[in-house]
Amino acid sequence: MDYGFTQLQTEIAQLARELAEKKLKPLRAKADHDEKLPMEVVEEYRASNLFGLWLPEQYGGTGGGVTDLALAIEELSKACGGLALPIATSALGGMPAFMWATAEQREKWIPALASGEKLFAFALTEAEAGSDATALKTTAVLEGDHYVVNGSKHFISTGEVADVYTVAVTTNPKRGARGITLLLIEKGTPGFTFGKKEEKLGIRANTTYELVFQDCKVPVANRLGGEGMGLLAVQETFDYSRPGVAAQALGIAEGALNETIPYLRTRKQFGQPVSSFQAIQHKLADLATKVEAGRALVYSLTLAMDKDYLKAVENALASGASVHDELKKLKTRRWTKESAMSKLFCSDTAMEVASECINLCGGIAYMRDFPVEKYMRDAKITQIYEGTNHIQRNEIAAALIKEYAAG
Repeated sequence: MDYGFTQLQTEIAQLARELAEKKLKPLRAKADHDEKLPMEVVEEYRASNLFGLWLPEQYGGTGGGVTDLALAIEELSKACGGLALPIATSALGGMPAFMWATAEQREKWIPALASGEKLFAFALTEAEAGSDATALKTTAVLEGDHYVVNGSKHFISTGEVADVYTVAVTTNPKRGARGITLLLIEKGTPGFTFGKKEEKLGIRANTTYELVFQDCKVPVANRLGGEGMGLLAVQETFDYSRPGVAAQALGIAEGALNETIPYLRTRKQFGQPVSSFQAIQHKLADLATKVEAGRALVYSLTLAMDKDYLKAVENALASGASVHDELKKLKTRRWTKESAMSKLFCSDTAMEVASECINLCGGIAYMRDFPVEKYMRDAKITQIYEGTNHIQRNEIAAALIKEYAAG
């Protein structure tokens, strides 16, 4: 299908595709087994400027938007969903930092984000605050020109590898959701340590850790937006980041098919290739159709989002205001419903495709030395993180009901 990508976007996809084939595939089995991110992969991403795809040239990016980022994530995920994550998680942690930052904060933080010199991570989830983000317990008490942070965060992707963490805290517990604030906390800050390393089902090449804060002092200058604006920033971030999860899911689904179809063409049963059986062909047709439908949903969304996003970025660079404020001035729409739809459909598709690919390939696909089982393990998380698919359905339904109530 032709989605009307620019020449640069086509080149980005091709570059990521080559990296996936030449660099990620040879490393994916060992990285999955060792549960460790090979830093040579990060260096490849830095050298290819993949961390700056969605950031302006003024800060060292390529001047693209959400579409450029999604294209790279999709292509890399075809080889390995876990090894593709450093780009995605750094963007997730960096989006609120970029969109809510003042001009001064952008100058400080964004060049290192765009170059990949510093990897960002997003820290929201806690033991009692997963789907209910408003239930977080990590506190930040203002003392002079700094906050004192206490609490912990669970299941944080890119774990100890990241350099800067966008952390959701409560600066006023009595205000509930309106008391949530975002702080940028750097690795190495006194009082900030790592707790448990998680052992996971999938995306094992991307380490996941607990973050622990004990009387951790964070400068007020590291706050994004005003106190109590954190939940709004989180919601806005997810509107723009969930298509990235959808793109990861698409890549995982496509990767599973890319391993399965060649095998079915060479595997013979009853004297003929398995791919010649009509039942198998019909199943492949259904799976491929769902993947293509997911791609249409993702890129029709990201291309529409970028019209607003890129204009807001341009205005913010000219005015010195935050990208968030410029989006408000443009009176742009919220993309909550469509972003939720893209994540819901593509992640469910990825899980279905990967599971069916195992069925199609048979016993060999259950073995660790055949790559299809890994796609199924990696697919599962796309139904869970950045809001479970139950939450996505809630978001979609709420938006629909509101639309009809408004007439």
